[in-house]
Amino acid sequence: MAITLYADLPARRARQLLADLSAVVWICCWGYAARVVHDSIAALRGPTDTVRDAGNTFASQMTSAADQLSSLPFIGDRLKAPFEGLTGTGQTIAQAGTDFGVAVDRAALAVGLVTFLLPLALALVLWVPPRLIFIRRATAARKFIDAEADVDLFAMRALARQPMHRLARISDDPAGAWRRREPQVVRALAELELRDCGLQLPSSLPPA
Repeated sequence: MAITLYADLPARRARQLLADLSAVVWICCWGYAARVVHDSIAALRGPTDTVRDAGNTFASQMTSAADQLSSLPFIGDRLKAPFEGLTGTGQTIAQAGTDFGVAVDRAALAVGLVTFLLPLALALVLWVPPRLIFIRRATAARKFIDAEADVDLFAMRALARQPMHRLARISDDPAGAWRRREPQVVRALAELELRDCGLQLPSSLPPA
């Protein structure tokens, strides 16, 4: 049995299509917004890369200077010691830049995900359950409404489930008319119940 995704009734089907389209647009817009937020935060990594590169360059220069001074006889070891200390300072600066860059990347990812996932969760909570309920009810109802005898089943369900004011629009005595198997009343009751499922009586069934 095929799954019924949309109602037979034009107005309800249009509302369902509009809701589905709105949900998709909503999700896509927030996905784009999340990407913009992520990229904006990630752009802060540029200065951290500059600090890291400057630290590495400074450390490399100090190491080179220490190596050159160490070749001097007698005083080389004493002269290179301060430069070795400065090499460590450069490495510390470079590591700080690296660590801050990692923190920026993590923050960009986390904020981007939150920006996308919260609206997505809202859309799923408000959109998915009603759609699933409709699909389940409409698919089950369509499975049963394939023969004239099934019309009586839906008429009986209408008597049990529909509000009294709706039943009164069909007949002053809908239950009595159903027991007497009055074709027009039985069919009207079935159509009333099927409308709640978003369905119409199949055109293959003979008219009342």
